[in-house]
Amino acid sequence: MSPNDSRIDARDWSLLAVLSVLWGGSFVFNGAALRELPPLTLVFLRVALGAAILLPLLRMQRICWPRGMRGWTPFVAIGLLNNVIPFSLIVIGQTFIPSGLASILNATTPLFTVLVMAAAGEETLHIHRVAGVALGLVGVVILRGWGLETRPGQGVGILLFLGGALSYGFAALAARRLLKDSPPLGTATFQLMVSTMMMAIVAGVVEQPWRLAVPGVATWSAVLGLAALSTALAYIVFFQIVRRSGASNVMLVTLLIPVTAILLGRLVLGEPISAREIAGAIVIGSALLVIDGRALRLLRRSA
Repeated sequence: MSPNDSRIDARDWSLLAVLSVLWGGSFVFNGAALRELPPLTLVFLRVALGAAILLPLLRMQRICWPRGMRGWTPFVAIGLLNNVIPFSLIVIGQTFIPSGLASILNATTPLFTVLVMAAAGEETLHIHRVAGVALGLVGVVILRGWGLETRPGQGVGILLFLGGALSYGFAALAARRLLKDSPPLGTATFQLMVSTMMMAIVAGVVEQPWRLAVPGVATWSAVLGLAALSTALAYIVFFQIVRRSGASNVMLVTLLIPVTAILLGRLVLGEPISAREIAGAIVIGSALLVIDGRALRLLRRSA
């Protein structure tokens, strides 16, 4: 399927569902690890361990490394926009705002992506896509609940999350223009490698992690889960969807994350599902149908 086609086939819908589980878990892992680790150090460990996990796979697949500065430049851009900036902003923002509001703000990512891609002339700004994304955001608000909880610095946290969502939009544009011929495993590995170098400098200057106390087993387990599942594996799936269905479509995963979080809570922890959550999930499902466009075309033909 051409990345210019706004439709998503059944395989990529299933990959989006998998990605929503992997990235949805990152909020849980972050919350657990932040109890003992400062945010920038956590981001450094996330990208460094993610890269270390993928490097043996890269060797097994015999994927060639980039050559010279010109070869590495696209991965520097992707690493900065897709990892260093959004990971840092979001993990710091998560220390200021509750999880429900975090899910809502994270779900603005596809809206920013659609606007960035249209402004850059990469994708047509279809009304049904904008309307669908807006409807999906309403569904997330219904599902998660806006809530009345306030925390000190919550305004700062909101701005940080929105900044991270915008950075993901520019990352999608950069991936579309710079890495369309790169294999997903290579793209995931190389961007994490350059992100590791950048975060080593940032975390070293700001937080000096070598001065910290050694974290406990629970924290290391959260960090490993974050690196292996929510980073290494997730980015292989992410770049596979980018190649097949386009940059805007892959960002729809942020609308699915709250739904999968509710379902996992029900299946794993036995948590009840409220009528409000069911209503929100239905609205999100309707929004995805609108974004896909095929349901609307079928309705027009039958009318």
